[in-house]
Amino acid sequence: MTAIDTIFALGSGRLPAAIGVVRLSGPKTATVIEALANTLPPHRQLTPRALRDADGQLIDHGMVVFFEGPRSETGEDCGEFHIHGGRAILDRLFAALRAHGLRMAEPGEFSRRAFLNGKADLVQTEAVADLVAAETEAERRFAAENLGGRQSALYASWRKRMLHARAMIEAELDFSDESDVPGSVADRIWMDMAALRGEVLAHLGGLARVNQMREGFEVVILGAPNAGKSTLLNALAQREAAIVSDEAGTTRDLIEVQLSLDGNRVRLVDTAGLRENAGRVESIGIARALERAREAKLVLHLIDLSDPQPQSLPQAHPNIVTVGSKADLAGNDRPRTDLTISAETGEGIEALLSLIGSQAASSLGDLGEILPSRERHATYLRVAAAELEDASIDSRPLELRAESLRLAATALGRITGEIGTEDVLGEIFSSFCIGK
Repeated sequence: MTAIDTIFALGSGRLPAAIGVVRLSGPKTATVIEALANTLPPHRQLTPRALRDADGQLIDHGMVVFFEGPRSETGEDCGEFHIHGGRAILDRLFAALRAHGLRMAEPGEFSRRAFLNGKADLVQTEAVADLVAAETEAERRFAAENLGGRQSALYASWRKRMLHARAMIEAELDFSDESDVPGSVADRIWMDMAALRGEVLAHLGGLARVNQMREGFEVVILGAPNAGKSTLLNALAQREAAIVSDEAGTTRDLIEVQLSLDGNRVRLVDTAGLRENAGRVESIGIARALERAREAKLVLHLIDLSDPQPQSLPQAHPNIVTVGSKADLAGNDRPRTDLTISAETGEGIEALLSLIGSQAASSLGDLGEILPSRERHATYLRVAAAELEDASIDSRPLELRAESLRLAATALGRITGEIGTEDVLGEIFSSFCIGK
């Protein structure tokens, strides 16, 4: 791969489709568009054109747009062909582009060029990938905010404070004998760096919430065999995700489904029924159920109201909701539960979904805050916090404390890409889809 290559890729969805959008970027873009469309359209104007190959054969009728660099997404000359999304049509267009010396883009290559040409920093380009991968409203909103640059701006402000502190300390080292350089400047600097370390650590604490946003608020369903766990899972998922049978012990392993409640990801886990004297295979399932329940954010303990069986959970959990199932079959003498449901009639299902949704939202908190969006960011933030801690040790020589400030600032620079290495860039952009 060289910087002078002109690249192309399908930028729209899976084929066949109503419309196929093919993106170009690189120095040959204008020449190729003019060759295929006969004339170059006005800058930034979507224009109808007939596209023809080198032999004059018609490829398709479509729309063409040209973005002259550096006023483009990648900073290079860019273009797009909007044509019908049939496989044969796009294959023919790709062949024509290759005949002009263009090559298919590698994963993330458009975004990588945008980064290298100063159109976005690493945090913003990662936000592009997060936005494409977003499956819930919370993920979309979080990625869109980071694409706007708020996370980068925070790290830039922290780095600026570190660089200023280092400059002041080095000035004190260089001019300690001069009367116009007050020796007390260090006191103010170290107080600010201690405060900054606290800000970094508080920011790092939000990573768990970001992980929950992506992985989901986990809800584990526990209960005796035939308490209605699988039936409830299917009712909440609104599909047949688990086998339902009158035979006890049908579910022997964990079954997971994902929901989006109020824009937040929720992961429901159906489990093996809890009972004594279970067989060897069923006992393994029960052990897995209890282990998963210990890690869950919420446990729904189902009690069959038509045949309540005394049962205590082997280990306490800080967030257990008792749910009485089969309310349509229950008699008058029923145990007290937090909620009552019937998967058969739908009674209580909306209330249960509302409870799960509100707990998921509460656990996630306000995603309007600026939070670390990737483990890569957290790694460098931990380095920065550790260096700030070393810099605050009074017994260390001032030169070493200033060096710790430099290393802390360098760590932050690696997050946004102000300071970076080629292998890190390759790892980041290889995870992008082709065409981005």
